[in-house]
Formats: sequence, C-alpha cells, structure tokens
Amino acid sequence: MTDALAIDPDVPPSGAGCVECDAAGGWWFHLRRCASCGHIGCCDSSPGRHTTAHWKATGHPLVRSFEPGEEWFWDYGAEELFDSGLELAPPVSRPEGQPAPGPAGRVPADWARSLHS
Repeated sequence: MTDALAIDPDVPPSGAGCVECDAAGGWWFHLRRCASCGHIGCCDSSPGRHTTAHWKATGHPLVRSFEPGEEWFWDYGAEELFDSGLELAPPVSRPEGQPAPGPAGRVPADWARSLHS
C-alpha cells in the first residue's frame, strides 16, 4: 500500500538531471524524481544509483519516473509499481532534447558496460 502522505504534488523537481551526477560530472541512464521533495536522481541501472541512495538517506519511499511519456511511481517500501492518480508540479520529465543516457557530452562511448542489472 502506498503512502499518499509521501507525495507532495506542489514541490518542483530539483533540476533537469541527477543532482549527484551533475555535481560530480558523471552521467546517468534514466532519471527518477522523489515524490516527497522533488530530488532528481539516477536509476539503479545507472553507475551512481543515486535515487536509491536518496531513499536510504531520507526515508522518502516514493519516486516517479522522470522520463518523457512515463507516469509510473515506485514504492521502495512495498517494492511495487503503482499509479497514484496525482500529477506532480511541472516539469514532469527531463527535457525531451536531453538524451538517455545523458547528459550529452558526459556519456562514455562504452556506457552500456557500466550499467547495473
């Protein structure tokens, strides 16, 4: 069961890319958005796995995909996908012109070898 109190539909995303990857000059595969505070982190396939690290550090259990056209949420506590029926503050995804993996110019040519399964 998802915790609706863990969703703040009014908080904007923290940026257009993974906060920690941007700070370190790294790259990501896909992006996720914390439904509680708007933190943007990289997915668990990415080298940094920053969304999971954010959940472990803050206890914020719910994230939404930050990829264009994806509206699903993930509940870390229940380990399940769900649809909240709520919209989050815009923007709801990374910029459509920003590639995945991204960002442009920081993704190594052999990026697929660095992905986690």
